[in-house]
Amino acid sequence: MARQVIALNASSVGSDWEHAPHRHRKAQLIYSVRGVLNCEVDAGVWIVPPQCALWIPGDLLHAVRGSGQTECYCLFVEPDTVVGLPAVCCTLAVSPLLRELLFKASGFEALYAEHGPQARLIATLLDELCAAPVEDLHLPLPSDRRLRQLTQGLLAHPASKLSGAQWARRIGMSERSMSRLLLQEVGMSFGRWRRQLHVILSLQRLARGESVQTVALELGYESASGFVTMFRKAMGKPPARYLLERGGPGEGETGRIMLAP
Repeated sequence: MARQVIALNASSVGSDWEHAPHRHRKAQLIYSVRGVLNCEVDAGVWIVPPQCALWIPGDLLHAVRGSGQTECYCLFVEPDTVVGLPAVCCTLAVSPLLRELLFKASGFEALYAEHGPQARLIATLLDELCAAPVEDLHLPLPSDRRLRQLTQGLLAHPASKLSGAQWARRIGMSERSMSRLLLQEVGMSFGRWRRQLHVILSLQRLARGESVQTVALELGYESASGFVTMFRKAMGKPPARYLLERGGPGEGETGRIMLAP
């Protein structure tokens, strides 16, 4: 497309969907109105709850998946269009102004005028995008072969109650060496990485309408209160309130969301 910035409405009404690993020259912003999005790259996994956005730099190989019924908007930005855009994949908080600018821009003709009101709105949109704060919803993945065994094991069995010392023995390391290498490669302790994994998995499942009680048990917690305590510590508020404030289903809701026409 012969424009540096293109906005699209990319609504999907399917309960779950996935785009296989791919790359494109333009950087991409995916804003989630409803549903939870996941982006996977070699270095980690990012999660995008409702009312947040995922930023994907240009030429980065990535796979994107939606959980629950979704509605999203996409913004494609030519590299070097403006200084200050994120240099790495990240989850961004979306201000009301940025959201409305994105909605408005998605209605522009593909070849909108490069000078005039529409171009000025695009420039303001980019200014807001550069100022958007980053959300801590990233699950980094290590490159070390032994640590990959650890993270793959936890991804496959998130409810496992094995301690850090037990996991270290499984992958052929001492607990101290495993902890040191985890901090070096992903910047997190074993406990914090597992907590971040549980936050990401719980948001996926809660967005599909599962109850807090069900999610807590599936992740290995003895009770819903223990899971809620973990989630509040990580995200600053209980899970039902966190999703409800972002337009997702709260505790006790079915998760069946009708998309706007």
